[in-house]
Amino acid sequence: MQEETYIAFDSYLNNEMTTEEKNIFEAKLKNDTDFSKNFETYKETTRFVSHKFSQERTAFEENLKSISSQFSENQKPKKAKVIPLKTFVYAIAAVFILFFGIQFFQNSTPKYGDYDQHENANFVERGDIVKSLKQAQDAFNAKNYKEAIKYFEIVVKEYPRPEVHYFYAISLLEDNQFAKSELVLNDIIKGNSVYKNTATWYLALSKLKQKDYASCQSILLQIPTDYENYEQVQMLLKELKK
Repeated sequence: MQEETYIAFDSYLNNEMTTEEKNIFEAKLKNDTDFSKNFETYKETTRFVSHKFSQERTAFEENLKSISSQFSENQKPKKAKVIPLKTFVYAIAAVFILFFGIQFFQNSTPKYGDYDQHENANFVERGDIVKSLKQAQDAFNAKNYKEAIKYFEIVVKEYPRPEVHYFYAISLLEDNQFAKSELVLNDIIKGNSVYKNTATWYLALSKLKQKDYASCQSILLQIPTDYENYEQVQMLLKELKK
C-alpha cells in the first residue's frame, strides 16, 4: 500500500494521471489529513533532491564508472552494458527515508486511508422515488461527501432503506461526523439486511480513523468469516497486532 502511495505522489507531481485519477487523488488530499501531510512532505523532499541532485549527478555518474572499472574481468558479465537506473527517483526515496524515517513506507500502524475504498452508490435503477436520490448518489460517487450528506438527510426521511442509510453513514464517516455515522451504522447492524456485515466493517473503520485501535480490533472480531471481504478484515487485524 505504501509503495502505491509513493508511486501516486510521483505520478501526480509529474502530471501522469488521467483526469479521473487526478480527481480521486485531489479528493483524498482534501479529506485525508495524514495523506495530505505525507504528500506535502514528499513534495518538499522532491524539491530538495531536484536542486541537490542537479549538482551531484555528474560526480555520481563518474563514481559509478570508477567503481565499475575496478572489477576484474571474470567478475564482469559476459557483455558489459550500461544499466538504466532511475537515479533521480531513487535519490528522492533515499533522501526521504534519511530525513523523515522509514515509518512512512513501513508504518506498522494501519490508517483509515489504507482501507477507505468505497463502492459507488447506484440508486438510479430503483426509480425516481425521492427527488434528491440521484443528487445524493452523484455527490457520493464524486467523493463530495458534504454535499452527499445534505441530500441523504432529505432522502432518508422519505426513503428509509438500508442501502441509503449505508451510503449516508459512509458520507458522515468521511466528513468525520463519527457519532452520527456510528449511530446509523449500528442501526443497520441491528437489522438483517445484506449490509449488516459491511456496516460492521465500517464501524471498525470509524474506530480506526479515530485511532481507537482496541475498539477497532474488537469490532473486527465480530465479523463472520463468510463476509465477502473477509480478507480485508484479516489484513487489518494482522496490522493491528504488530
